Amino acid sequence: MIPNIKRKISELKHELHALKVYSNEDLANIIKEVGFKCDLCGRCCTNEFNDHVFLLDRDTTIIKEIEPTALVPAPYYELCDQYGRFYVCGYSLRTQHDGSCIFLERGSCRIYNHRLTICRIYPYMLHREPDEKGIIDWRQISGLNQHGIYHTDIPVEECQRIAQLTKEYEESFLLHEISFLERMNEFFSKHKLRHVRKVYNDRLQSYNSGAEINVFVYYKGNLELNKLKKIL
Repeated sequence: MIPNIKRKISELKHELHALKVYSNEDLANIIKEVGFKCDLCGRCCTNEFNDHVFLLDRDTTIIKEIEPTALVPAPYYELCDQYGRFYVCGYSLRTQHDGSCIFLERGSCRIYNHRLTICRIYPYMLHREPDEKGIIDWRQISGLNQHGIYHTDIPVEECQRIAQLTKEYEESFLLHEISFLERMNEFFSKHKLRHVRKVYNDRLQSYNSGAEINVFVYYKGNLELNKLKKIL
């Protein structure tokens, strides 16, 4: 049993619908106005600005081919059953000791030609949240004025391309989340599992003290077991 699972799926589907009807032209105009240009500072590739890099399945496949050890279960596991096994909706990239991306080397990306979807669209990301007045609307830019160069002249065609790619990424992300929750609902029901918050907290506490945990990662409709142990 997963508490509020149907409500969560319904909310994601509502957001997916809102995304689909959101105008590509409006987003392209925002991209044109912002005029972001990368200045190769590398700051967006560190946890100073970004908590973690979530991978779509197609990105995970690329990393599995290039460097499988760079993959780790995404943080903030969504579920934990009564036996202390965690479940998370995908992989993220491992970071170096200083919190920078595993592929950041001397300020440059060493897999740039195979860079991930989210890296190609950054800093243009779509999500709905309330502003300071409580009005819910689209927020399009991540890390605005914290890195990069702004108000550069971007050709209209390029703005349209970025807008399309951004919407495609966000749609893929929402579809992935919906698929994960639907799969978990079916899996938990079939195996008589329950999401138990106390077990979740206890197991994380044990992990932080050096114990090994089992984390099942959702990838291409299946669950891949990862055994994790924190280096103290």
